[in-house]
Amino acid sequence: MNSKRVQILSVGSSVPEAVLTNKDIESFLDTSDEWITVRTGIKQRHIIPKGEDISAADLGTQAASQALKKADIEPQDVDGIVCATFTPDYFFPSTACRIQAALGCKGGFAFDISAACAGFVYALTVANNMILCGQAKTMIVVGSEIISKTLDWTDRNSCILFGDGAGAVVLQAKDDLSKGIMASHIESDGNLGDILKLPAWGDKRFMQMRGNEVFKHAVRLMSDTSARVIKQTGIGINDIDLLIPHQANIRIIRAVADSLGFPMEKIIVNLDEYGNTSSASIPIALNEAWDDGLIKEGAKVLFTCLGGGVTVGSALVYF
Repeated sequence: MNSKRVQILSVGSSVPEAVLTNKDIESFLDTSDEWITVRTGIKQRHIIPKGEDISAADLGTQAASQALKKADIEPQDVDGIVCATFTPDYFFPSTACRIQAALGCKGGFAFDISAACAGFVYALTVANNMILCGQAKTMIVVGSEIISKTLDWTDRNSCILFGDGAGAVVLQAKDDLSKGIMASHIESDGNLGDILKLPAWGDKRFMQMRGNEVFKHAVRLMSDTSARVIKQTGIGINDIDLLIPHQANIRIIRAVADSLGFPMEKIIVNLDEYGNTSSASIPIALNEAWDDGLIKEGAKVLFTCLGGGVTVGSALVYF
């Protein structure tokens, strides 16, 4: 048995200043604020304006820098950075390498993970395992996305859903086994890859989504993987203090809550302000909950998410 547990020491987030409201979208799409709100729960999203030179690495660096400051850790003490993103600035160098350089981290390693909206939990799981096996002591996990660049702004079924942003956490191994990342589970089903995809080549390099299929599988898989990590820790659903789900759609979140038998008042929901920010959504929501005083000493917090691939993941963290 490992004598250490990996803890989340701090969290930070960053979103563009520019806001695109549902009312704004009414000006160029055949839709309405009411239609979008009822079907998604989204009222606005933060978007990098077209032509403005802000990168995924810029947003990720701002979030990571904020998290490092809160943890009182210097960049040179960071052993590794894992960035979850499906909207990298380049095929290479990785967004993580660019964040590493911008932060001034000396040495260590940096790499990206592509698991779409499940990217944060995938990256958290990988970093946790690397720390436990002795590869690193202190790591940063970042989720950073500029999804607005991938959207067909004439497709009202997809472009209304997404926003840009980044979130980051600082991880470190501690001797205290009573808190930290208690369990996580990730899995994929490549047979479902066509229900949500973004081609890398060709003329149709826009996100493509079969919404009804995504909804059906998201509810089932997010519920199943959540139940799995809860069972691993030997506690009950009523012992969970907060659920922070991927902020995809309010109907998915409500359906997962119903499936798990978990009360909505204990679920962190902020998609009305940010929309779906993919791998950034859980750490952005965690940052808000942390700043609002909801992440108290001893809190048991469950993360769950689903993304294109199809990828799914959950993690249970004691604070």
